[in-house]
Amino acid sequence: MSEWKLSQVLLIALVIFLVSLAVGVLITVIEPSIGQNLLVLFKDAVVDDITGYPAPLLFVMLFLNNFQACLLLFLGGATFGVVTLFILLTNGLIIGSIVELVREQQGTVFVIAAVLPHGIFEIPSFLLSGALGLLLAKSLYDEWNGAGDAAVEAAHHGLRFIRYVIPLVLLAAFVEAFITPEIIRMVT
Repeated sequence: MSEWKLSQVLLIALVIFLVSLAVGVLITVIEPSIGQNLLVLFKDAVVDDITGYPAPLLFVMLFLNNFQACLLLFLGGATFGVVTLFILLTNGLIIGSIVELVREQQGTVFVIAAVLPHGIFEIPSFLLSGALGLLLAKSLYDEWNGAGDAAVEAAHHGLRFIRYVIPLVLLAAFVEAFITPEIIRMVT
């Protein structure tokens, strides 16, 4: 097994995500039009595709969307981590920018109500997928240097993905489809 422990790499993924999130917030504070543009893109690419559906179908759509993102984070490790890092960074920037813009328009309570209920499951699934992708990249690097077996490591990390990430993504999608909308209605 790789010398890197999952907890160490999870901390690295968290720091990358938080720094890019802060940069996204800062960019929107300095230049709100960037946040506006990202919000329009987000609405066009994601929100418009999922609004108006009954909660059970919304649950399936959210699960598939978030599962795909997490799978790309994990499998992005096969690019020696380039794709994994890109997804961590861009998602942090986009989320930070949009959250800041919505906070300015709707208030902090609205943002908390819209993000926290499902975010307590979704964000860890995202970060864990990123950490597993970085571990996959490390195992490829180790094998390339004659110090490991990337296939064995990939199988081990894949089992972790199945055991931990998929249940978190399922919980996040359930909460986002059935509970978050009710909480938002209570605060608006």
